[in-house]
Amino acid sequence: MAGYDEYAAAVRQLSARIREGERGAAAEAERRRILHTGVSQLGQRLAAQEQRLTQLGAAAGLPPVTDPAVGTGPGPVVAPGAGPAVGAGPGATVGPGSVPGSGSGSVGGSGPVPGSGPVPGSGPGAGHDGVDGPGGDVDPVVVLAEAGRLVDEADRLGQQAEALAQRPALLPTWSATARAVAVYVGCAAIGALVMLVLVVANGIGVVDGVTLGALTCAGLPLISFVAGWLILGRWGRPALASTDPPRYAPLGFVVCVLLVPLAYCVTLLLFRLVR
Repeated sequence: MAGYDEYAAAVRQLSARIREGERGAAAEAERRRILHTGVSQLGQRLAAQEQRLTQLGAAAGLPPVTDPAVGTGPGPVVAPGAGPAVGAGPGATVGPGSVPGSGSGSVGGSGPVPGSGPVPGSGPGAGHDGVDGPGGDVDPVVVLAEAGRLVDEADRLGQQAEALAQRPALLPTWSATARAVAVYVGCAAIGALVMLVLVVANGIGVVDGVTLGALTCAGLPLISFVAGWLILGRWGRPALASTDPPRYAPLGFVVCVLLVPLAYCVTLLLFRLVR
């Protein structure tokens, strides 16, 4: 009976080990499934980011950015202190959705499941969370979390860039009306300065009175208005604007037509007072 008892104990021990192995295999399969799902989600987010950036670049009139080599995408995501980038060796190809430890540059492909093997480049003494110690492997969960953080940061920066692209280059924090008034007043002021030069030229006989009157009453106001209108159309339009910005042409015409002749009248009055 002693032999039978030993046999029964061995069977029970073997059965316990089998159950333990099955539980470990199930836990590992679940862990790999979660990692694979995370990699797939990151790949989808990166693809959406790439598509959105391409649309923004096309709307802003920027040329499309192409990879320097065929099949080479953005650089791999590596956790801090993990050493050289994964896939940096000759012939390595890293796709937008790849994460170190996945063993494949594609998302949802038929390659090895993430976490199935060590991550190249970790090396001895990598020295960060998720590493077992000298000569240990990088934990794919840590790398995946770091990749997710970087993608979130890219989303935030992309939203900031898109918000900035919705603003014009000229006086971006001003309202459209205030910007238009400032531009037309500035152009009218430049026209008034030109008018002062013409007044001086008229005083020394270079410009006759008819030409001075025509430029003061019609020429300079019209030129100032057209200059302001063109400036608002060129620098007052946001990079991502689908339509032309409001230029407030009636307002600008009134400002330019009133200010330049008014400046001429003030100049004449000052000259008479000085004399």
